[in-house]
Amino acid sequence: MPNRRFADGEVVMGRWPGSVLYYEVQVTSYNDVSHLYTVKYKDGTELELKESDIRSQSSFKHRKSQSSSSSPSRRSTSRSRSRSPGRPAKGRRRSSPQSREHKDDKKKTIQETNLALLKLSENNTRRYNGEPDSTEKNDASCIILEQKSKPDLEIERVLEQYSLRPRKEEKKKEEIYSEKKIFETIKTTEKAASKTKELEFGGRIGTFMLIFFLPATVFYLLLMCKQDDPSLMNFPPPLPALESLWEARVFGIFLLWFFLQALLYLLPVGKVVEGLPLSDGRKLQYRINGFYAFVLTAAAIGTLLYFQFELHYIYDHFMQFAVSAAAFSMVLSIYLYIRSLKSPEEELAPGGNSGYFVYDFFTGHELNPRIGSFDLKYFCELRPGLIGWVVINLAMLLAEMKIHNQSMPSLSMILVNSFQLLYVADALWNEEAILTTMDITHDGFGFMLAFGDLVWVPFVYSLQAYYLVGHPTAISWPVAAAITILNCIGYYIFRSANSQKNNFRRNPADPKLAYLKFIPTATGKGLLVTGWWGFVRHPNYLGDIIMALAWSLPCGFNHILPYFYVIYFICLLVHREARDEHHCKQKYGLAWERYCQRVPYRIFPYIY
Repeated sequence: MPNRRFADGEVVMGRWPGSVLYYEVQVTSYNDVSHLYTVKYKDGTELELKESDIRSQSSFKHRKSQSSSSSPSRRSTSRSRSRSPGRPAKGRRRSSPQSREHKDDKKKTIQETNLALLKLSENNTRRYNGEPDSTEKNDASCIILEQKSKPDLEIERVLEQYSLRPRKEEKKKEEIYSEKKIFETIKTTEKAASKTKELEFGGRIGTFMLIFFLPATVFYLLLMCKQDDPSLMNFPPPLPALESLWEARVFGIFLLWFFLQALLYLLPVGKVVEGLPLSDGRKLQYRINGFYAFVLTAAAIGTLLYFQFELHYIYDHFMQFAVSAAAFSMVLSIYLYIRSLKSPEEELAPGGNSGYFVYDFFTGHELNPRIGSFDLKYFCELRPGLIGWVVINLAMLLAEMKIHNQSMPSLSMILVNSFQLLYVADALWNEEAILTTMDITHDGFGFMLAFGDLVWVPFVYSLQAYYLVGHPTAISWPVAAAITILNCIGYYIFRSANSQKNNFRRNPADPKLAYLKFIPTATGKGLLVTGWWGFVRHPNYLGDIIMALAWSLPCGFNHILPYFYVIYFICLLVHREARDEHHCKQKYGLAWERYCQRVPYRIFPYIY
């Protein structure tokens, strides 16, 4: 196996594909199989180059200076430019007979050409005056009209024939042609580079299976929670009749909920902020009014309860609501993929542009699908599913009180509702922070996010509350206090870590952040090595997992089903962490390796 010549992080000169131009690049990685270097240009473009297309900066500069100093034509040109025409040159060499003959021939050619130009000029003058010359006495009127429209045509021909155009003009034409060629090469290369090469989730086969596996998982969990003994040994649970899974009224209520949240999203309240720059430099605008929508929704729910509306209707038809949400998310995903086929290349998602139908349908083909100013992905990310999660939890609390004839909800149900209400309120209060997440900046809007936002979040995240309705669990006040402290610790880590990151991204020079140390990167951003980000690489994920555990503990230890959320959350965050590691390594290169040496633990300190 040949030894690699250039190290990661080394700044070298890389040849742009399809041209002879070299640009300054930084080596980010090396593939031992293909023997290709991944390099990063100053504009952020990453390409794979052969070793023969890379030069060290020292050899490139030496070669350039040597060629420029050894060129006799450039030396003579520079001397002639620096010397005034009227001043005699010192020590001028005597010209050889061959050079004198060459000069005589050149003068003769110029004189002949001047005579030809003079003759053409005379003929043109005669033509303008309506006087045909001796060679053009026939069809004089036609010649006059032709020469009035193109008077310099023959002069142009002579100039082309004798190559008498100024050298500056020729060089300018060559430069314009070269720039056009390079621009076309760059466009072709960028179009090829924008294709998704690394497929996640098992590629085409894996994403095809997930389209069916994810809905089946949701329905399995809900069916198990309805069993008297939700043990894994009772698999599979009895399946309900197909006609009982669908009800038009339930689907209508779901549509009413979805469009109510869309109406609240369009209200002209809250500030308007810009997202991160897109690939074409544009910045989309987003209205931050999620918390206002949450408050207005709470007021609407309170009004319904005041007029004796039975909110536990959601519990009685929970499976039908899940089926309605799944059907709607599938229809929405099909619409999103069809409209993405007409989207320009720069509006497609970096992670969902593989060219494979199933993979792009699942991960999302278009990055920011919008209907006017209505951003579909941003709306679904926080509104109908996240706020619906809180409404479902409240419905479960009321259903528990009705089924068990309680005047007050159980302590376990109160803890689950309170912890998850805090989490949702925090997400909506800090809505602007979601604009920097990979869901918004990298992932397209397809089946994965549509199903996740509209089905998985409200119907799986509320699993603990749904479980407690049919399987009440009594806990003591000391246990409740300990679980509350655990949730507060997780929330504190989660919120303080995210605040450190967001504040540092907005204004690294803020005096309040002077205590934070960071490693500078080639992109101009810094990697924090103090605070929570110097403790583990993803402290926000650590806080998430601690909170997920606190949400499940009120359900007791009789069954593992309520802890599915914790297991799922750990798997999800480990996957996201691996994806973040790969993305950061490509983006930051050598600086990320230094950061990993400085902060060795990823999520769990001293463990992982």
